[in-house]
Amino acid sequence: MSQGNCQNPQDGIPAERAPTAAIAEEGVASEGGRNFQIVGIGASAGGLEALEAFFHHMPSECGMAFVVIQHLSPDFKSLMDELLSRHTQLAIHRVEDGMVVEPNAIYLIPPKKEMIISGRRLLLTDKDPTKSLSLPIDTFFRSLAQEVGELSVAVVLSGTGSDGSRGIRAIHEAGGLVIVQNEETAKFDGMPRSAVDTGVADFVVPPREMPQLLMRYAQHPLSTRADGMGAAPVSEDGMNAIFRILRDEYGIDFSHYKPNTVSRRVERRLQLNQSLDLDDYVDRIRNDPSELNSLYRDLLIGVTKFFRDQEAFERIEKDVIPPLLRKLQPQEELRVWVAGCATGEEAYSLAILIHEQLALMDRPVNVKIFATDVHRASLEFASAGVYSEGSLSEVAPARLGRYFTRHNGGFFQVSQDLRKMIVFAPHNVIKDAPFTKLDLISCRNLLIYLQPAAQRKAISLFHFGLKAGSVLVL
Repeated sequence: MSQGNCQNPQDGIPAERAPTAAIAEEGVASEGGRNFQIVGIGASAGGLEALEAFFHHMPSECGMAFVVIQHLSPDFKSLMDELLSRHTQLAIHRVEDGMVVEPNAIYLIPPKKEMIISGRRLLLTDKDPTKSLSLPIDTFFRSLAQEVGELSVAVVLSGTGSDGSRGIRAIHEAGGLVIVQNEETAKFDGMPRSAVDTGVADFVVPPREMPQLLMRYAQHPLSTRADGMGAAPVSEDGMNAIFRILRDEYGIDFSHYKPNTVSRRVERRLQLNQSLDLDDYVDRIRNDPSELNSLYRDLLIGVTKFFRDQEAFERIEKDVIPPLLRKLQPQEELRVWVAGCATGEEAYSLAILIHEQLALMDRPVNVKIFATDVHRASLEFASAGVYSEGSLSEVAPARLGRYFTRHNGGFFQVSQDLRKMIVFAPHNVIKDAPFTKLDLISCRNLLIYLQPAAQRKAISLFHFGLKAGSVLVL
């Protein structure tokens, strides 16, 4: 069989998030050789009361830094520092461009600014007045995830809209901690509800309970900051026991995954559960199906959204799909495989591009997109085709109106034109037989987390399934 055209990601197609373990390169915030958590706090309407309750219960020698990103009116003169000083002994700073982040301090974003963190410095830019929608919380959370990785913490408090719901995905993906205010205590529940709907929140609690959770998490023996030396390696026997439990329950052999990727995710679950050692945690997952499922989901992650990585989809739209369609004979079927489809966003995004190209060409083509994953709950979600506003942030308004129906509560239902093009099915790229006679395979950001032997096996299966002159997107 002839070699398909393998599209190298370095040639302009960035990697996509598929549902495998995903760990960002480890970022570290260090002060005098000691690591510390940096906590980004997003708040909007009704957020002051939540912030007061949060800091009222936070010890002044907590060893963390807190960066507060609040939606502020351009004309509003903030008294936030004065109001918070009544509830905390932590140092409070109004951010100036280039300010260094130190532990045991609070940093407040000024009005009319957006902010990121880089090199442990807070960098300010003027908010673009021409942009109708500003998402300063998402912007900061993303930069925080890139800056300190596993030491990042995102807190979402009261507010309207969905700001923060995209940024917490980046925090979760980097191995950080996500805490959200419960809707019952929030004056405005839009932001907390949108954050909870992402499925990546580790804790959903009242603001007064958040400090205790943070302190317990940061002081856990496995915490990166506990001794400045990082966590001790997990035992081989303990990891083998976890592999057996996961294999028996889900049929997935995580021993094929890179050891560091898996062990760091397991350590994170130990911290969240306050388990003292791996044997203790093994006993926990043997007797607690919900924690076993949480570990499974953490290893697979599945953080994605529609048209994630716009440049990749633009390249596919212009350079990949039209030639594939032009080659097809009348009555011939276009066959696509999205391997590791998570909750379906990538599969539906490709379906939109294919449907649009067929309309431009004014020709009928039978299309079948096989969208597969090892996580059955994700497949059930994808099959339902109902998504939050946050996951559709990259969908153009014209496409949103054409391919989605809005329902109460801000949720969107995928159109039947797209749904009937896709078959969602469980599949393991390492051990299951591949689909065949394929024109296009998309497998993005999955293989890099597998060990070399598993990578070779998956690639050989992809190659076997592709037709001559077809395309593999990695």
